[in-house]
Amino acid sequence: MEVYLPIAELSLTWPLLLALGAVAGVLAGMFGVGGGFLLTPLLIFVGVPPAVAVATQANQVIATSVSGLLTQWQRGNVDVRMGLIMLLGGLFGSTAGIWIFGILKRIGQIDLTIAIGYVLLLTSIGVLMLVESVRTWRRRRNPEAPRRKLHQHYLVHRLPLKIRFYKSRLYISALLPLGLGFVIGILSAILGIGGGFILVPAMIYILGMPTLMVIGTSLFQIVFVAINVTFLQATQNQTVDFVLALLLIIGGAIGAPIGGRVAAKLPSFQLRGMLALLILAMAAELLFELFARPSAIYSLGEPGRGS
Repeated sequence: MEVYLPIAELSLTWPLLLALGAVAGVLAGMFGVGGGFLLTPLLIFVGVPPAVAVATQANQVIATSVSGLLTQWQRGNVDVRMGLIMLLGGLFGSTAGIWIFGILKRIGQIDLTIAIGYVLLLTSIGVLMLVESVRTWRRRRNPEAPRRKLHQHYLVHRLPLKIRFYKSRLYISALLPLGLGFVIGILSAILGIGGGFILVPAMIYILGMPTLMVIGTSLFQIVFVAINVTFLQATQNQTVDFVLALLLIIGGAIGAPIGGRVAAKLPSFQLRGMLALLILAMAAELLFELFARPSAIYSLGEPGRGS
């Protein structure tokens, strides 16, 4: 029942790996996220080296995002001009992120960086999602309560190089989507996330894009940035385990329809609350492992392999 992962250099049972992929698929179906920000910690928990987990699960992001992009494209919900500018920033950001990843790997600090990055990321996301779900629940109980504006004007909207985005009915500086894509690109390279859970609210609240255009346009950027990350990780850092990637993709294809059916039966604020609690639990586990006394204080291993 075990399969050898040549890049990760360990053997794991293939049903377990299929199950992890299915978990990511269920999350994609339930919450509309790629699941990478939860799949990477899960892979680390079962023994996959953090560097390999980050690089390999980018394939999962590609697989879960392509089908969504095709659907949104057919519906006409992709702002190509906005997507191309964000993609340009994402390609520069992911390339820079791969360079930083390589340096951290060579000096043996990549595992620690990934762990700390995920603790901060998961904690922030979990708290924000929990607050939002509680706020939505309160609004349901008190429909007369005043609502916040979805889009407000900040100083960043006075930036130069303004471009008219006809599809999204916006006239904003190209520096905004360019910078947003750059940041997501760096996070994709170092933490292996698609970044949709950051990108989508940023496009709504900062760029002011219509919600209808946000999902398809974000997927447009995410797919091609994830392809760039996978290619660079495989060629420059040799951290992509294609055996592991294949099993995760198969599991994801199984889990996605299940998540969609579950999501149809539960209110959205309950789903967000459940996901927030799950994220916070994983952040707590990662934080515990950072400070827990290791079973073997000293070990011999190749630098950069986390040993």
